[in-house]
Amino acid sequence: MGKKNDIVKERNNVYTLGWVAFFGGFGQDMIQPILPIFYSTVLGLSKETIGLIEGSLTTIVSVFKIVSGIISDKLGKRKIIVFIGYLLSAISRFLFGTVFFAWQAFILRLIDGIGKGTKDAPRDALVAQSAKEGHVGFSFGFQRMLDTLGSVIGPLVTAGILYLFASGNMRYRIIFYIAGLISAITILLIGIFVNEKASSASKEQSKFDFSVLKDKFLLFLIIMLIFTLGNSSDSFLILRAQDVGISPVIIPIVYAVFNLFYASLSVPAGSLSDRIGRVKVMKIGWIIYVLSYIGFAFASRPWHIWIIYIFYGLYYATTEGIAKSLVARIVPDNKRGTAYGLYNASLGIMTLPANIIAGYLWDNVSPSATFFFGAACAFIAFLTISVSNIEKAA
Repeated sequence: MGKKNDIVKERNNVYTLGWVAFFGGFGQDMIQPILPIFYSTVLGLSKETIGLIEGSLTTIVSVFKIVSGIISDKLGKRKIIVFIGYLLSAISRFLFGTVFFAWQAFILRLIDGIGKGTKDAPRDALVAQSAKEGHVGFSFGFQRMLDTLGSVIGPLVTAGILYLFASGNMRYRIIFYIAGLISAITILLIGIFVNEKASSASKEQSKFDFSVLKDKFLLFLIIMLIFTLGNSSDSFLILRAQDVGISPVIIPIVYAVFNLFYASLSVPAGSLSDRIGRVKVMKIGWIIYVLSYIGFAFASRPWHIWIIYIFYGLYYATTEGIAKSLVARIVPDNKRGTAYGLYNASLGIMTLPANIIAGYLWDNVSPSATFFFGAACAFIAFLTISVSNIEKAA
């Protein structure tokens, strides 16, 4: 009976953490479509400065992703660390409504990023631990689906607020306040409904080290670093949409449609990876990314952006959750906190140079050059993973 109750609790963890991701994505993507515009039109920042803030944020966050993963393995506790991470993000998003200077924006984005870095690895380890055998891809796909559904509703709410308040900077600040309150719902869900199974890992098994950084997992991280060098912030996609003539009021709707396709395809893509292999599905996703970035490079009309953004949603569905389920496949349970910390960090370490390069190419060469560079890096990563032996393990 006790074992059956444990199974029910673990299954409920998958569902609850999915809804945690929903409200987290809701709050985050209320502000994401307007953040680049807020930076450039309200704060008056250059593209290079925007890239520097967002890139510096992600790079520093990477440290917290690693540390939180290692600590969660060492303590054998995930829930409290996830709780603290979501709390920091909720507070920073609410306070962003008080920003008037670049240094204030940097500090609050840093706090939001620290929250994200703190929660990501232990949350992913909780999902992997709670997933039924043979359903890891589905479980991460389910989480990505709800996360992304929140990212559909968030931009639509933002678009409504922008429509109601047709002018003035206060409308941006109202969005930040509401996003912070919605993000706070995650704290209640974690505190009340998430149940953590006592860790069976010994002190020796969970010691403070990087022994997981070897073999197939190390190879996978290297490939991800190659890909991420060209995967600059999606803020540049929003700026590209504005560049070809889409108004700030419509941009959140475009972003919502993109997330709708992403959400609707995440579970099917995750289930497909359980059947045919995670690397095969990821390779499809990276080819879609290459084609999407080439499309952004050549885009010259607003309708081009609509079509490319929809196609780009398929890239996210076939890579985000599936990459995390791949980590769960090639790393033992008692090392997954550290592994997810290192994995998530690999997506962040290269983001600073990626964003600086993207901003430099945009300002000094052309907007198209930013996307050609991203497509090239993704294609190199595709070729590298194609000749690797990771496929055999996943």
